Amino acid sequence: MPFTSSLSRRSFLAISAILPWAFKSAAADRSIPVGLELYSVRDALKQDPEGTVRAVAQMGYQAVEFYAPYFEWTDAQAKQMRKLLDDLGIRCYSTHNNADYFLPKNINRVRDLNVTLGCKYVVLAWSDPKTGPDGWKAVADQLNSATETLEPSGLKPGYHNHQAEFTGAVGQRPIDFLAKNTKPSVMLQLDVGTCVEAGSDPVAWIRANPGRIRSIHCKEWSPDPNKGYKVLFGEGVVDWKGIFQAAEGVGGIEYYLIEQEGSRFSELETARRCLQSFRASRGER
Repeated sequence: MPFTSSLSRRSFLAISAILPWAFKSAAADRSIPVGLELYSVRDALKQDPEGTVRAVAQMGYQAVEFYAPYFEWTDAQAKQMRKLLDDLGIRCYSTHNNADYFLPKNINRVRDLNVTLGCKYVVLAWSDPKTGPDGWKAVADQLNSATETLEPSGLKPGYHNHQAEFTGAVGQRPIDFLAKNTKPSVMLQLDVGTCVEAGSDPVAWIRANPGRIRSIHCKEWSPDPNKGYKVLFGEGVVDWKGIFQAAEGVGGIEYYLIEQEGSRFSELETARRCLQSFRASRGER
């Protein structure tokens, strides 16, 4: 009996010493989910929303991001889509939203739909380029104001860049202004392709904004005018290895999203090939 008790105690102490390392190791090894921005398959989605989401899940995507048309769904349609996501075992971490969705007349409806879908972020997908700081301040104020409506329901606003936000003098770029003038809870969703086309360094941007790059649109780009955004993931000039290292080292990345403007293949085949290349680039199956 004393021997058994002593052994149990030693075993307990040994396990206790290992557990913190084990949990840390498990967390480090956990794969960051990859999803598809469904604008990539917009024609298929318009024809058959549920069938398209099912096809995307069968490819191996772990998440989807719905865009503007989702706002027209009824409550019943949103609940049915959530049931489908749950049945397929995939998530919708965020949605893309038009600027007017953030207006007082729409923001409550947006909140309710996103709660139904199980989202974490409500992303402002686009803002018309502004001519001066006052215009960009209005965008920052709109995002900050949205936190008051969204955060009590467990949601946070986000902002998705295009080329215009990365143009301008160093230190004066609209994207820098937005980062400085929005609350830390506002996600800065990095669209890689437009950042690179604008001549900016996405790795530097990630490192300059630790903890705020919680999702990334993995959009490829080629300087070849005949290709541009029509290349598959890995066929352009983007430094994906550097981006992954920065995003996972300091960016606070929670999930990746592949987005495609089109390619030499069909929408669904493009999505499938991009996912294969993405996983290969990360040493995943």
